[in-house]
Amino acid sequence: MATFFNFPPVFSALPSRTHHHIHSSQTPPPPPPPQSSSTTGNDNQEILQVSTKSQQQKSIKPTKIESTDWIATSLTRRFGLGAGLAWVGFLAFGVISEQIKTRFEVSQQQANTRTVDKEQEVLLPNGIRYTELKVGGGASPKPGDLVVIDIVGRVEDSGQVFVDTTEKKPLALVMGSRPYSKGVCEGIEYVLRTMKAGGKRRVIVPPSLGFGESGADFGTTEIPPLATLDYIVEVERVSIAPA
Repeated sequence: MATFFNFPPVFSALPSRTHHHIHSSQTPPPPPPPQSSSTTGNDNQEILQVSTKSQQQKSIKPTKIESTDWIATSLTRRFGLGAGLAWVGFLAFGVISEQIKTRFEVSQQQANTRTVDKEQEVLLPNGIRYTELKVGGGASPKPGDLVVIDIVGRVEDSGQVFVDTTEKKPLALVMGSRPYSKGVCEGIEYVLRTMKAGGKRRVIVPPSLGFGESGADFGTTEIPPLATLDYIVEVERVSIAPA
């Protein structure tokens, strides 16, 4: 009867539909979608950033150590930063103390220096004559001390000037050293032993303690043989000679 009206059999399609559902139910689940290249790139960037940060953290440590290297000395490296700073403080204290001491000595020298009211010539056994113009208030030079002086020297008979430091820088000499500075003779060194810093004298030196029988030639001026010398000497400073 079903074939008479040209309809397909109703029950003939059921097995195929059932087979289709069974086939679709047995189909395996689709595989997970592959990771995109952008996700992989982001992971690589994160790994790179982490490794870069770790390298930066490792490189920071030497920088912190080197940042204190400008303070370090051999003592600092051996005993630590505290000992190094203590040593620096000790040196600074020594410099400041020396400056204070120098200023104190200069002030005492100036306070104790006085001008002579009545000039009087003194004759020494070796023939040197001197007149005190100003009594110094500082230290007296000892052998080996550095003495800074202003000096004017003339030949007594002619009045010719052979040395003058008043308009130039003063002379510095070490007591007991040879040869003498230009214009200085044995008689001047002898007189300096009894002078003090800040003192000033007029000194007459005989030929035996001056330049003797040979005289002296200073280029621009000559001192004749057996000349008596007339000096004005002022002691500016007496200190320990540098080693």
